[in-house]
Amino acid sequence: MNDNIIHPTAIVSTKAKIGSGVKVGPYTIIEDDVEIGNNTEIRSHVVLANGARIGNNCKIFSSSAISTESQDLSYANEPTLAIIGDNTVIREFVTLNRGTKATGSAEIGSDCLIMAYCHVAHDCRLSNKIVMSNLVQLAGHVHIEEQVWLGGAVKIHQFCRIGAHSYVGADLKVVKDIAPYTLVARDPGKVEGINIVGLRRRGFSNEKIKEIGEFYKHILHSGMNISDGIKSYKAHYDISPEIKHCIDFIESSNRGIYT
Repeated sequence: MNDNIIHPTAIVSTKAKIGSGVKVGPYTIIEDDVEIGNNTEIRSHVVLANGARIGNNCKIFSSSAISTESQDLSYANEPTLAIIGDNTVIREFVTLNRGTKATGSAEIGSDCLIMAYCHVAHDCRLSNKIVMSNLVQLAGHVHIEEQVWLGGAVKIHQFCRIGAHSYVGADLKVVKDIAPYTLVARDPGKVEGINIVGLRRRGFSNEKIKEIGEFYKHILHSGMNISDGIKSYKAHYDISPEIKHCIDFIESSNRGIYT
């Protein structure tokens, strides 16, 4: 028994792979090379172009365009993907371009909320439980780790990375990497501290929050440069998994981090 509900005005390719319990709204277009998981809802006037891979229990709101061609000038219409994980909500007028031959895909993880008018460009990698407020704009090859919150109208330069559990204040132009657990705001961007409220909401203990705060105090406010600050911290403190992640992130940064 087919339990999908597809509006008669929708144009759905017979080649598309559609799970069970899927709803497709009026005037939506679903092209040939599209896969949709179970119990996903596609609202009206949505475009799911070739290469779209949509997970289970997702909601894609009206007038979004998923897996449309990359705006990278080198893109030559090669077959690539745009992937959305399970339980993710895509609000109105969001655009997600598919990848280029550089990586083959653009990806949004599971349990994300991508609010209205956001843009996720080619070859971006977004992990799980990310919130992008209205009008956030990501250039190509941006990587965002898990449980990041981006304020409204944030603009992120290509190849930047945003570390796990960080918070980025509204209307910020991001041109460097943002280290894990930090709160970056102002214009130009500046580390205002660690994301204490977010960490508490996610179950971090007061002791762990204090440890992360002490780490950043040591490397950002000790009078040493960041490399020497990290060497000094390693010499004087035990390195927990959370601090190791911070150090690995910072030491692998190509664009430098906000301080």
